[in-house]
Formats: sequence, C-alpha cells, structure tokens
Amino acid sequence: MGDQEESDVAATMGFSGFGKKARTFDLEAMFEQTRRTAIERSRKALASEQENLKPKEALLPQQVGSHSVLCSSVTKKVSSSSGSSNSGSSESDESTDEETIDPPMPPRQGKPVSAEDPDELIGPPLPPGYKDSDDDDDDEDLQEEEEENPVKRIPDSHEITLQHGSKTVSALGLDPSGARLVTGGYDYDVKFWDFAGMDASLQAFRSLQPCECHQIKTLQYSSTGDVILVVAGSSQAKVLDRDGFQVMECVKGDQYMVDMAKTKGHTSMLHNGCWHPKIKEEFLTCSNDGTVRTWDVNSEKGHKNVFKPRSMQGKRVIPTACTYSRDGKLIAAGCQDGSIQLWDRNVNVHTKFHCRQAHAPGTDTSCLAFSYCGTVLATRGGDDTLKTWDMRNFKKPLNVVSGLTSFFPMADCCFSPDDKLIVTGTSVKKDSGSGKLLFFERETFQKVYEIEVTDASVVRCLWHPKLNQIMVGTGNGLAKVYYDPVKSQRGAKLCVVKTKRKDKQAETLTQDYIITPHALPMFREPRQRSTRKQLEKDRLDPLKSHKPEPPVAGPGRGGRVGTHGGTLSSFIVKNIALDKTDDSNPREAILRHAKDAEENPYWVAPAYSVTQPNTVFAEVESDEDEPHDEPEWKKRKI
Repeated sequence: MGDQEESDVAATMGFSGFGKKARTFDLEAMFEQTRRTAIERSRKALASEQENLKPKEALLPQQVGSHSVLCSSVTKKVSSSSGSSNSGSSESDESTDEETIDPPMPPRQGKPVSAEDPDELIGPPLPPGYKDSDDDDDDEDLQEEEEENPVKRIPDSHEITLQHGSKTVSALGLDPSGARLVTGGYDYDVKFWDFAGMDASLQAFRSLQPCECHQIKTLQYSSTGDVILVVAGSSQAKVLDRDGFQVMECVKGDQYMVDMAKTKGHTSMLHNGCWHPKIKEEFLTCSNDGTVRTWDVNSEKGHKNVFKPRSMQGKRVIPTACTYSRDGKLIAAGCQDGSIQLWDRNVNVHTKFHCRQAHAPGTDTSCLAFSYCGTVLATRGGDDTLKTWDMRNFKKPLNVVSGLTSFFPMADCCFSPDDKLIVTGTSVKKDSGSGKLLFFERETFQKVYEIEVTDASVVRCLWHPKLNQIMVGTGNGLAKVYYDPVKSQRGAKLCVVKTKRKDKQAETLTQDYIITPHALPMFREPRQRSTRKQLEKDRLDPLKSHKPEPPVAGPGRGGRVGTHGGTLSSFIVKNIALDKTDDSNPREAILRHAKDAEENPYWVAPAYSVTQPNTVFAEVESDEDEPHDEPEWKKRKI
C-alpha cells in the first residue's frame, strides 16, 4: 500500500498503520526464561536456608540429604533446560511435563523432631491468629462467666449527652435499626437526632412542635421505622414520617356522648400509646375519657376498636398506660384504681386477664413492659414500686421492689436484650441528690448495678437490643446515651469519632444563585467565578453583610432622633433643658423684640405695606407734666 493510499485510509478511518503486520511473540522463549528465573530463585532460597540451619543444627541428616538431592536435581534441570532450549515445540512441551519445579517443603511446625528431644520445634513462628485448644478453652470460660454474670454486659463505659432543652425529656424513641433518635419534652418540642449524620457537636438536625402547646408524652417508631407515633396532652394522636412531616391525625370524638364507644375518637387528654409489634399500620392509645382505642394509619375516619376498662363495681376507670404483648395478641392497660387489665385484641367485651389490686388505688401506673420471651410483664407503679407478673399465673406478682421514687406519670422500665435484667430510673427533688438508673436481676429482683446519671430525675430509659446502648431522658432537659466501644454497635459510636465542623461566617453572606439559561441577556445574572472573591465583596456591601446602622450624630435626620433619645418625649425634655430663657414676665418677653420688628419688619408689616394707613396717635400728657385733680369723693370728709 502506497503512502498516498495510506494517508487516504487514515483520513477516512480515523487511524493509521493500516496494513502493517502485527507484532509476534515467542511464547516458548518466554516460558523458558520464566522457568530459569524460578530455578535461580529456588537455588538462592535453598542456599540461604542451609546457611541459617547449619549453626543451629536443626536439620536431621535425612533432611539435609533430601535438600542436597533436591539441589542436584535442580542443577540437572538447569543444564538440561539450557541444552534443549533450541529444540522444537513438541520437545519443549514434553520437557515441561516431565520436569516440574516445586518449592522446598517447609519443616513441620509444632511437632517434635526426634524422640531424644521432643520439646524442640522446627519451622517459622506461629501465625498471630493461631489459637491452641487451651486458648479456646479460655474464651469459652470467659463467655460462660459473662453468661453467669449479666452485669458485665451492661454498656456503661462511655456516654454522650444530647442537649434537648431546659425542661424535662418526657419521651424517647429509637428506630429499629438504631440510626435515628427522637426526643420530646415538656417544652412541646420534638427533636430528631441522626447518629450517622451528627458530628462531635451533637446537634439535632430538626426541631418542631407537632402538637403546638401540649407536652409530649410518648414517641415511638413503628416496627418498620418509617413513621413515628406522637402522643401529647391533646386528645388527638399524630403520626409523622421520618423527617417530621405529618402523615395522619386521629379524629376527635364527640364529648357530649354518654357512651364513649359510640364516638369516633378520644374526647379528652391522652396518656400513652404504642405500635403493634407485627402489624405496621396499627397503633394503640389510651385517654382520660376511660377508653383504650386501636387505630389504622390508612383510615382517618375513626378508630378500629374500643376497649373500656371497668372497676370492680362496673364503673368507668381511667387507663394511664397501655401496650401490646410481644406477639401482638394481647392488649394490656394499667388503670388509676391500681388494676391491670388485659384483653384479647379481637375481643373487646370481657378481659382475658385482670388483677384488681396490682398497685395502690388512686395512683397512676406509668409503664407496662413485656419481656422478650413474652411470659413476664413488668409494671412501674405510681406507688413507687416495680413488679413482675407471670402471664400463666396472673393473680400474684413474681417479685416486688419498693422505694423507687417516681414524680412523673411517664416513668418507665425495660428489659435487657438477654431478658436477665430489668432497668428503671428514680426521681429526686431539686438539689436533693442524683437520679439513678437501677438494674435488677429478673429472677431474684436483687439490685446488681446502678448508674448515677445526673443531679435531676431519671424519667425515661430505653435499652436497644441491636445497638446494645442505653438511652436515658432526665428531668433537666438532657438525653444521655451509654455505650461500650466493644460491646455496642454503631449508634453513638458513629458520631463521637467525627470532628466538629467549623462554622464559616462568610458563607451566610452569599445569596442563592439562580440559574436561568434561557433568560434574555439583560436579565441574566453574572455567573460567580470565585467564591472567595464574592465573599469579600459581600463583606464590604453593608446590605448583604447586615451591617448595623451607626448612631445618629446631631439633631437627627431621616425621621430619626439623635443620640440623646429615640422618643419624642426625650427630645422635648432635651430642648426644655437647654432653653434657659426666663419667661416669668410675658409682657417683657414680647416687647423684647418690638424694636427689631419695627426697624426690620418681616412677618406682618410687609403684607400690609400698600394698604396700611398711616398711624395717628393722640398726644397724651404724662403724669409728671400735669398733676391730676383729686376726685370729688376723696375731697369729702367721712
């Protein structure tokens, strides 16, 4: 192919070198070179190994002989390979099949070399991950010890503090995955905390007031973690999504109805609520109207079912706490008369289990919690007690602990993930000590551990089974998270390792840039080339930098009074204080300017200069020139 044709093809096809031969590779020569390199490296490795083993006399004569035979075989292979390098392809293939190069076998590790010296070991040191049977036994002993002593599983070595506000944190909620935490308090605020998105500053990424001026009582994520149940002091519970936007609001019932089962919703203040553990759309609420109602997120027209707790005399009783069982088949409620009543979820007529004197009458049972096994129910009463009940024998409590002070109607309790411990908090008065988090063994109810949280009451506690971290809400507006770097997973461990971000003040000065590619040139904004230069320009601009106005000097301008006062009264007082003229004699004050007005008329006289007649005054003699005669009445004698 000629040069002209090649240039034409290059111009047409877009590449040159068309028609040239491809580069050929001699694979046999490459394999032969690789084999020689491997042989040379094996020879050097054997020589160095022999030099290391000779002074230690670690090899047996049989092993030394085997190594020498191997070295001689290697030398023979090298010579044979050099002689047969020029042979054909078939001969090279046969030689490669017959002649194989293997690395030397390492000495046996961990076994005696001879019967005379059984303790002497040959070989490289043991790898770091190797464990002998004795080490396995030690690990098993440690695991058995932890199982026997559940206190060692409590994650309390580290803690972080989340500042919710200045008032009591009355609600805590953690999603099933443990990624987000929500806190609610007496200040009506609900704050969202994202462990993966937070840094060491520990700031909430969202704060809102979903129920306006009502205290938050319960916050709980659904079983799937996509929505949040918010129970406040109002009569209508709300459901929010993960970002805080409202999904559903319960209907308010008719407060003039006598039978509360005939209304579509609650008519008075709510106390508690929770999600169904299996059905993600269903949740439960209890109210001051004496009813426990189930709801469906997809139906806002009214409740699904109504349960009405009754006293021994058949009268209405107010439920203060409610919950589902672990399998979702039972609904439990703690009432103000001290009773605990349980219904089948599908039958709302009669109770399935009940205990009339579970706690002291007239007190608010603040919490009901089922164990993970589902056979034990723990109750936190307003009579400063903590009790456990066996569902198979519900007449008498299994264990009782008294003297647990509680000042809040939402003080709760929870089980540890292994079901061996029960956790609850205590309340204290202001400047009277520290609120504690107490751990009791479930079987014996013996106090095995306690944590001094802060100098305020411990209201809420939550032990997440996946994270193995404990969340605590206190009476002074703090939400504390206890964790262990080894025993805990994710959660608070994600945010404590992140450095605190530095706030850039100049970033607040820049305005949003609106991109309008199809706008006319006269309306198109200039594109920002450098952010740093733009920030410096905005700093010099008094409008963009929000520069405060300087104080007004002098009498004032632009409708603003000077520095002596910002009100009209202060301005008048200032002028009155400066005016030092004496106005005690008004006639003298007026005549003081008479001579100036006559010589230089300005206000009145120029207006009548044409029509003003000449002034003619009668001549009056003064009293000094002619004395007046006395009147007649003075001349008469009385």
